[in-house]
Amino acid sequence: MTGYSDQGLERMLSDLESDLAERRESFKGDAPSSVHEAVCAFASAQDERILNEKRRHHDRPFNVKPVRTATLDDLDLRFFEKSYLPAAFARDVLEANERSLEQRLAVTKMVVAADTPIPTVLGILVLGHRPRDFFPGAYIQFLRIAGNALGDPIVDELLIDGPLQDVLCRIDDKLVSHNRAAVDFTSGPIEQRTQTYPLPALQQIVRNAVLHRTYEATNVPVRVYWYDDRIETISPGGPFGAVSAENFGAPGLTDYRNPNLAEALRVLGFVQHYGAGIPTAERELKRNGNPPPEFHVDASNVRVTVRMAK
Repeated sequence: MTGYSDQGLERMLSDLESDLAERRESFKGDAPSSVHEAVCAFASAQDERILNEKRRHHDRPFNVKPVRTATLDDLDLRFFEKSYLPAAFARDVLEANERSLEQRLAVTKMVVAADTPIPTVLGILVLGHRPRDFFPGAYIQFLRIAGNALGDPIVDELLIDGPLQDVLCRIDDKLVSHNRAAVDFTSGPIEQRTQTYPLPALQQIVRNAVLHRTYEATNVPVRVYWYDDRIETISPGGPFGAVSAENFGAPGLTDYRNPNLAEALRVLGFVQHYGAGIPTAERELKRNGNPPPEFHVDASNVRVTVRMAK
């Protein structure tokens, strides 16, 4: 049954010639039963329509749901047009199509729709001027701790927030600045330099934490705690979908809490191959002489520990 708006019902009632409504001279005989059945059928159809709308909304990944308190003014539209779009689409494709800005934002899932340009969670995280205004936990807390316990002195700390590409570039800078290199002059004719930790492994682990974390109903950031003997990266939100605490880290097994965010990070150059983050980290750690990463997984957090080479 077709649903009708209030205005549609009013037009139907005012149109005496309409064949969509049955009019009775009196409310006798079978009229009460007929009206009762019609009202119940109409209400059921409306309830089903509303339920279907709720189901469609619920089935949407959180990262493409609307942020109803946000507007286009909250997005860096210059970055979107000058940097993101050219990375997402070939130049000739962009030059050939005549889509409006709103249509381009909608195609890339940065807004709900061209005619409803409400920013999505993805739009705020990738293009937002101040993502933490909407998602207080959307940042990385970095600590460099002089010791092996959380209570030991902190020698460097930084709260890293902003759009995701800025967050990931700035955490890379921190990882580079604290990663010492050992130099071996005696083992051969050419000096050998070995980093305490392989940078590609650290990058993959941190980017995985940012990508797979939950952004919904939490104020907790991704935490990167660098101790004297290890680095711990803690991501809010437990395993998702096909991934469980038991099979976490299994080769080839992955699932996406934030699938559209994964695509955005690919466009921005932070993700090359889906599902390759952990295998890449494991390979780089082994090549550098570090032990394999340790995974501690529960319903609310994923903690990845990387230890120094023995």
